[in-house]
Amino acid sequence: MIEKVVQKKSLQDLSEIKDNLAYWLSKTPQERVAEVERLRKQRHGSSARLQRTARVIQRSLSRKELILNKRALGRKKDLADLEALGEE
Repeated sequence: MIEKVVQKKSLQDLSEIKDNLAYWLSKTPQERVAEVERLRKQRHGSSARLQRTARVIQRSLSRKELILNKRALGRKKDLADLEALGEE
């Protein structure tokens, strides 16, 4: 069962949150990702098994774009999907 948790924050805490947000928004996306990676390494070490690549594909792809993406990935599941679509 999920337990509900409520935390009270003072207005001073909100000011600190806004300052932190402003700081990170002033950084480039590359700098933010680099910091997340540094924190990940600090917490989990430099284990290669934690490194993952995710590819996000929009749901509004045309059939042609979907087929091109599945071919490019070349995974067994994608090849099976292509076969099911009649696009071997």
